[in-house]
Amino acid sequence: MATFGYFLSSEEHRPDELVRQAVLAERAGFEALWISDHFHPWLDEQGQSPFVWSTIGAIAQATSLPITTAVTCPLVRIHPAIIAQAAATSAVLTGGKFQLGVGTGEALNEHILDSRWPPAAERLEMLEEAIEVMRALWSGELVTHRGKHYTVDTARLYTLPDEPPPVYMSAFGDKSVELALRIADGFISTGPDAEKVQMFTKEGKRTQGGIKVCYAADEGEARKTVHRLWPTQGIKGEASQLLPLPRHFEQLAEMVSEEEASGKSACGPDPEVHVEAVGKYVEAGFDEVFISQIGTEQDAFFDFYGREVLPRLR
Repeated sequence: MATFGYFLSSEEHRPDELVRQAVLAERAGFEALWISDHFHPWLDEQGQSPFVWSTIGAIAQATSLPITTAVTCPLVRIHPAIIAQAAATSAVLTGGKFQLGVGTGEALNEHILDSRWPPAAERLEMLEEAIEVMRALWSGELVTHRGKHYTVDTARLYTLPDEPPPVYMSAFGDKSVELALRIADGFISTGPDAEKVQMFTKEGKRTQGGIKVCYAADEGEARKTVHRLWPTQGIKGEASQLLPLPRHFEQLAEMVSEEEASGKSACGPDPEVHVEAVGKYVEAGFDEVFISQIGTEQDAFFDFYGREVLPRLR
């Protein structure tokens, strides 16, 4: 049976609010947390982007829930040796209940240190080496690494959890799926792709899926909220990996209709609509499903899901 977690949106909320939401999620019956890792939000309208590692530390002291980053890019913005230290510390603070979700990232967040954004094939190569570096450091041994993309000179992590944190990988195309099957401990996706889930399940790897919804008393208002805050859901193709600034996404979002933005999100007050949308991820076979409430009606959402949705899903 799938477990259900809450997806904390760093793009929409201040860190103190994210901690508050994590507490509310645990009280409402959610069993785990996802948290996004960004330097910029997708749009200025979303308005936030706190440092995820500080936020995780605070959440770990406020709740007992497992936490997964969805997802961290350990390629350009932060060296994988530093991500290894951050993940190890997070695992200690959560009592071993931290999973490092990784992916090849977006120029939106990574270009701040290097305007050259590597092509997808090179980023996959970098990610494989980054994971190698992190796992070497999680051994607690003294590490010197001189690879194609990264150098580590006589580094050792002293603060380590009892077991290294599992590495879950976001994967879309065939090459990234092939890499994730080979090197990752688990699979992360934001779509109910049963075929990919089965590929990972057959290899004994756990799977996590995420969906955005918008609870509101009025369905029309909920759809407007999605269109205002997450029109990027309707942007197709590789733009999300290639564009460097929120204003570029705002320009593309002008061509996204309300239906295109909200079509994949359960909207409004009908619990059956939400059960059906989340249920697609359960039917696809995900071990864990994470749900994110779009907008400011967080308290009402947790009350609604705690009373009306989670019991039906279970």
